[in-house]
Order: sequence, then C-alpha cells, then structure tokens
Amino acid sequence: MAVPKRKTSKAAKRKRRTHKKLQIPGMTACPQCGEFKLSHRVCPSCGYYDGKQVTE
Repeated sequence: MAVPKRKTSKAAKRKRRTHKKLQIPGMTACPQCGEFKLSHRVCPSCGYYDGKQVTE
C-alpha cells in the first residue's frame, strides 16, 4: 500500500484547491432596457439581442 512519507503541508493543500471555488456569471447591462443579463444571450425582460427584437 502506498503511504505518504510526510504530512501534506497546509500551503501545498491550499495550492491544490485554488480552482475549487464558486464563479460569478458574466452579467452585463442590456443596452435597451438596462436590466442585467448573461452576455451573448437574449435579454429575458425586453427580448432584444444585438440591437434587434428577437422575442415578444
């Protein structure tokens, strides 16, 4: 059985876990209505995308 020769230090353990965190989605303000929306998606409140009405 493989057994570690030394205890893993706190710094080494934390360096390994740097990528395990929550990420905030990239929200941008809609140029038509000003509501926040995800980038590269149709605005759910007004239905505009790239300056054009896409949905009702």
